[in-house]
Amino acid sequence: MSATADHAEERTNPAARLGFQPEQVVQEIGYDDDVDQELREAIEEVIGSDLVDEEYDDVADAVVLWFRDDDGDLTDVLVDATTYIEEGGSILLLTPKTGRDGYVEPSDISEAATTAGLSASKSVSVGKDWSGSRLVTPKAAKSGKK
Repeated sequence: MSATADHAEERTNPAARLGFQPEQVVQEIGYDDDVDQELREAIEEVIGSDLVDEEYDDVADAVVLWFRDDDGDLTDVLVDATTYIEEGGSILLLTPKTGRDGYVEPSDISEAATTAGLSASKSVSVGKDWSGSRLVTPKAAKSGKK
């Protein structure tokens, strides 16, 4: 594919824009009826396979985490999610946009990410109802997995 085609795909496919790559194993956590199906399909198109669910028993390259304000403690959920991904992997934290049921304050996301040992690299709109925060694990800090 030409560089021009690559750039065109990044603009049209939100999954490519979010950094997903072909052949990645992407684990999905927090799936429910309210998730953005178009985004899920776009990610599967880029990676070339289905998303794996919470029962997947190996490490993934990335995690897609759907989280709503009433889903529990965000810090705990993020710490758990880091055990599912490769060293240096990323978590795409998806939360409802402002004014939607389950909205999570950006300050809460930042605090939970920091406490969980993650760095937020960017926040993006990923659909009409969801915002995404790309969180990355430190490459050197991951020692053993549970």
